[in-house]
Amino acid sequence: MRRTSFSDMSCPIARSLDLIGEWWTLLIVREAFWGTRRFGEFQAHLGIAPNVLTQRLNRLVEGGILEVTSESQIGRALEYRLTPKGLELAPILVALAQWGNKHTPTPDGVTTRIVERQTGIDVAPITVMSASGHPLQPKDITVEAGPGASSADRQRLAQLKQRQKRKD
Repeated sequence: MRRTSFSDMSCPIARSLDLIGEWWTLLIVREAFWGTRRFGEFQAHLGIAPNVLTQRLNRLVEGGILEVTSESQIGRALEYRLTPKGLELAPILVALAQWGNKHTPTPDGVTTRIVERQTGIDVAPITVMSASGHPLQPKDITVEAGPGASSADRQRLAQLKQRQKRKD
């Protein structure tokens, strides 16, 4: 089954999901954060079929999230590493892990903790912060049209703002 591409959608969440929204993809990125570099290691740690792994790795390389850092003499990728763009996914992975630990723990409890490397202390829960540095709750944020918004997007967001004003 062919999936629908979100790459042309105006929503930045949809465009992001077009690249990283398939479940194997974020698990591959997680493995890369944990130090997995080689195809066989990804396959062993994830239990993913080789053809699916090849497709996802290629997509992550094409999308600029992973880079091939060494190749065999016949041109096969030997090692994959996160690019700066890939490293910027760290807060998303931390937020997912923290959410999962809170809302979907195993019966035996949390299986992994996200900690500061030097101290071993748990990192603080990911929160949305204002530009001035104070935490924001979902009710404190909204969406506004940016310079690239279409007229349909602007109209939809204006309607959203009207609904929010009526609620307040």
